[in-house]
Amino acid sequence: MGLLEGKRALIVGVGNQRSIAWGIAAAFQREGARLAFTYLNERFKDNVTKLVETLPDHEEMPVIACDAAKAEDVDRLMSEIDARWKGLDILIHSIAFAPAEDLRGRFHEISRDGVLTAVDISAYTLVSLARRALPLFEKTGGGAVIALTFNAVERVVPSYNSMAVAKAALETCVRYLAVDLGPANVRVNAISAGPLKTLSASAVRGISQARDLMESKAPLRRNITQEEVGNVAVFLASEWARAVTGATIFADNGFNIVGVSD
Repeated sequence: MGLLEGKRALIVGVGNQRSIAWGIAAAFQREGARLAFTYLNERFKDNVTKLVETLPDHEEMPVIACDAAKAEDVDRLMSEIDARWKGLDILIHSIAFAPAEDLRGRFHEISRDGVLTAVDISAYTLVSLARRALPLFEKTGGGAVIALTFNAVERVVPSYNSMAVAKAALETCVRYLAVDLGPANVRVNAISAGPLKTLSASAVRGISQARDLMESKAPLRRNITQEEVGNVAVFLASEWARAVTGATIFADNGFNIVGVSD
């Protein structure tokens, strides 16, 4: 029996095989979870569908179009999940976007519209997805919501700019949702992963240097992997973490505790 045997997990935000969400999906399936996926639009449909087809029992895994910034898409998504599963146990939020021009220049040059877009897509979608998922969680007696963040909230990461503002908002949403949904036995946590070569990270100048710095300065002297982040997500989604909510768990080989310089 796996730690997540029979649990129903909706994973929002797989972009390609390098996505942290994909590492979480692989770990969840290993532990016995039933999976459902979303894709943003036709550009990502083939990527996600082909990835899902590499998994055992993929025929039982719905792959549903959803732009989480659109309320009607979120409503349709949750209706489809409820019709298929009659409830939900786990929700993974792995959505992040900021205009590319705001990830290149100096912080004081970021645009108002860019910040609003980054916060709307990267943070508010957690609120809208959790709100619509709540009735599904209530059918199963509770659940776990997990969001993905990055430690550009407490530390300044060059070029992260408007995305840092969005991640700060996301971590705040995690804490407020944890309090708000706790009486329904819904736990809400975030994983702050170290720098991985993801689709989102590729837009941030200097991410390769950040990985090199982590390898030389992190207490464990190595970079992290998708699998390691997936294992942390398994813990947070499982009964082993039933007393953990409102937390940001670092999966960065201890890099967050070290004061470093270039």
